[in-house]
Amino acid sequence: MTEKSKLQKELNAGKFVITAEICPPRGTDTSVFIEKARLLKGKITSANVTDNQRAVMRLSSLACSALLLKEGVEPVFQMTCRDRNRLAIQSDILGAWALGVRNILALTGDHVSFGDHRDAKAVYDLDSVQLVETIATLNAGKNMKGTELRGATDFFIGAVVAPEANPWEPEEMKFEKKVGAGARFFQTQAIFDMDKFKRFFEGSVKFNVKVLGGILLLKSANMANFLNKNVPGVHVPPSVIDELTGAKDQLEAGIKIAARQVRELKKFCHGAHIMAIGQEESVVKIIEEAG
Repeated sequence: MTEKSKLQKELNAGKFVITAEICPPRGTDTSVFIEKARLLKGKITSANVTDNQRAVMRLSSLACSALLLKEGVEPVFQMTCRDRNRLAIQSDILGAWALGVRNILALTGDHVSFGDHRDAKAVYDLDSVQLVETIATLNAGKNMKGTELRGATDFFIGAVVAPEANPWEPEEMKFEKKVGAGARFFQTQAIFDMDKFKRFFEGSVKFNVKVLGGILLLKSANMANFLNKNVPGVHVPPSVIDELTGAKDQLEAGIKIAARQVRELKKFCHGAHIMAIGQEESVVKIIEEAG
């Protein structure tokens, strides 16, 4: 029997867990990446390693997950459908398992038209539901063609949900399909309407999955306005924007807002997933501020 990941064990034990993202570098110099990992070690349960986030080319999520393992930080290996066909996807998933990775997060991935290689060809051979299904199939000891593997995987399978999506019904259908395909934990997109999120969370209980509320660090009022205009499924309320606008130090105000959200999540949720986007040192401040 495979040893379960720390993330899976702590969630199953009913502990409130905190995960955070560490973005790989745009090159082979991993010193800053490792520095951030050491900063978060012992403060979080697991660290998500993003996979060419926002369709911007970076060092591979697989390589950085292996680096985290060397540092004693448990990775959540993110994999998008954007860049690989089903052969490469299965190969990389097996590779991650062989290297010691135990958590995986399946995502669609931002389209290449948003990134730094807009002439790239997006693959999307599988969608995010099929990706979850593929990981579950490898966990069962077979590949997508039904061929028996010489050694199966046993990943703790995660997926993403946007509880503030409008309209909600298509997102709800996708969420239920991901659960049916084998997802056992969910990290949500950024949440700002805690009442709406609580209703989603209460509805998710019947599916027997773990949910980590997504906390996005707002660095400024400008960032909040940008999100409202450009990111579907994210709505920063006017009251939060006013709070940032009126602050002497907008980043400090954003840290306080994020910490307040974490404290609210602790009352009812399984955990928090903190997205600080290059401000990993602020994750430590958010955790300390949240108590």
